[in-house]
This record gives sequence, structure tokens and C-alpha cells, in this order.
Amino acid sequence: METEIVVRYAETDQMGIAHHSNYAIWYEASRSDFIRDLGISYSDCEKKGFMLPLISLECQFKKPAYYEDTLLIKAFIEKLTPVRLVIGYEIRKKGSDEVIATGKTGHVWTDLHLKPVNLKKNNNEIYQILESGTA
Repeated sequence: METEIVVRYAETDQMGIAHHSNYAIWYEASRSDFIRDLGISYSDCEKKGFMLPLISLECQFKKPAYYEDTLLIKAFIEKLTPVRLVIGYEIRKKGSDEVIATGKTGHVWTDLHLKPVNLKKNNNEIYQILESGTA
């Protein structure tokens, strides 16, 4: 599953290159699509009493993206534990196999008061859904 993003003019800098701050937003869109594609959404998790705040963000820029480039962002589970989740990302320009950026985001499962929880113990159903995405 890949998320398709078209770089908008407002997302570029004076050089016409997509500004680095957009990558975190694009990662979030791809992560949301990926988790939804597994069978559960962020809002479903929140309704069940679980939050997934961001605790780390990494991005490696290999090639620039420009205005009107169509990007394909692939999200995948890099690491899953009962308390933490690391999602990896690859960004390519549509029609190319060349990766222009990679990254990852780290998350921790919490209750609605942001207290860390063991998801496997507290909601094994959600944990199993995520575990199915690690294959």
C-alpha cells in the first residue's frame, strides 16, 4: 500500500524544492493509510482508549522533490513491541524505482492520559492487527 502525494506550490521553498518540514506530514498521511489498510484506524484506537504519540522522527534526504512531482510513500512496520511501534518510510517519485527519501517515526502506546501502556495486554486485538503488518 502506498500513499500518493502531489507536491503543492506552497510546500516548496525559494529553490522550488519541497521543504523538509513537509516530510513529517507526508509520513503521517502514509502511516494513517497503512494502519487503516491493516484494518484499524487511529480514531478506532482512540475510541478504545489508546493513543500513539510520536516520540522520534528521522529523515534522510537522497534526492529533491519538486513542485508538481507525484510522490509515492510506502510505510511499513520496522519494529513492534507491546509498548512501542517504529514505522519506516520510503519515498519515490511516481514512475521511478529510485528512492528519494527514507525515514522512520517512533511511537509509544499510551492511555488517554498519555501514560504508557502494554497494548498486547490491554488490547490484544489491536496488537494482532499490527503484528499482521510486520510480515
